[in-house]
This record gives sequence, structure tokens and C-alpha cells, in this order.
Amino acid sequence: MRKLAIVAGLLLAATVFGGSQAKAEVGCLCATAFKAPVCTNTILTCNTKLGGACVAPCDYHAPKMSKARHHHKKKKAM
Repeated sequence: MRKLAIVAGLLLAATVFGGSQAKAEVGCLCATAFKAPVCTNTILTCNTKLGGACVAPCDYHAPKMSKARHHHKKKKAM
């Protein structure tokens, strides 16, 4: 497991400092036990909030604001 973490860190460093002109932000593919891997914005978020380990770099896209809180007025019956 330790070798995997070192390799993942090296891949992440190579991606961040590689000099490519990618427009997407580099995130961390966070793997946790018995759950599907999730792309997070930082390694720290993966370790502290999700309790997982960063296994590979990924293209992180911030979640967009939901329209779930938009309230519609009810139409009155005539």
C-alpha cells in the first residue's frame, strides 16, 4: 500500500508540474473501502473528509449550483 501511495504521489506531481496547458483542474481520485472512487479537489479533502486514499490524478470539476431551492408559486384554481 505504501508503494502505491508513493507512485500516486509521483504521478500527481508529474501532472501538476508537467507544464501542460490543460484547462481542467487536477484533482485526486479518492478510493475508500467498499465505495466507488470519487474525484475530489485536493488530497487533504480525500484524507480528512472521506477517510480515503488518493490513488491517481483526475480532472476535477466543481459541482454546479443546484436549482432545487427554487420555489414555484402554485397556480390558483378558477
